[in-house]
Amino acid sequence: MAQVELDDEGGRVVHVVTDDESAAGCPSCGVLSTSVKGHAVTRPRDVPYGQAPLHLVWHKRRWRCREAACPRGSFTESLPAVPARARVTSRLRTECGAGIAQRFSCVKAGAEHYAVSWPVAHRAFIAHVDPVLAQPLPPVTVLGIDETRRGKVKWAQDPVTGRWFVLADRWHTGIVDAAGTGGLLAHIDGRTAAKVAEWIAEQPDSWPGRDHPRHDRPVRVLPAGGH
Repeated sequence: MAQVELDDEGGRVVHVVTDDESAAGCPSCGVLSTSVKGHAVTRPRDVPYGQAPLHLVWHKRRWRCREAACPRGSFTESLPAVPARARVTSRLRTECGAGIAQRFSCVKAGAEHYAVSWPVAHRAFIAHVDPVLAQPLPPVTVLGIDETRRGKVKWAQDPVTGRWFVLADRWHTGIVDAAGTGGLLAHIDGRTAAKVAEWIAEQPDSWPGRDHPRHDRPVRVLPAGGH
């Protein structure tokens, strides 16, 4: 059952109680309890619905475990959709992770849309993409390689000689499926040919010509062996 009311700012406050008998099962031994010890209130975040803010208030029961062999004395109701001590529902985590991967420009945008913190949104995104990234890469015939500098070059001055030298010059090498989907296959720290060759050597042997990646611009050889 549920009861809905409006708060002072026009948001909807939904009060719910548990309507699933399995929530009375002890998490340690699984025995259903019939002895109520007390009550508790939690406010897990759930998926947005409509334009007005939605606030969920869950009125839960605390049960006694009467199983003599069980070490747990009491427990509070929990459900797969809202695990114990969870501050957000499982469906919110799932939807947030998928939204960041497919619709939003970044984790911050997803966090703001679902009204959760950046760490919560980031963990949801990681949980969504990890199974995908664990799959073998698709067959690739042509690799596109491009370099991206992360920020500006940082210089420092030698206190003895007075000469300036490069303190930090951070680069990423992006590798894409140039002749297929155009999708990003990997981001490699650095920009050396050795780093790229190392990544290619780890890929499936079925890739034709995998040792001849195509650059998006003519190769230039650096003294350190970069590309």
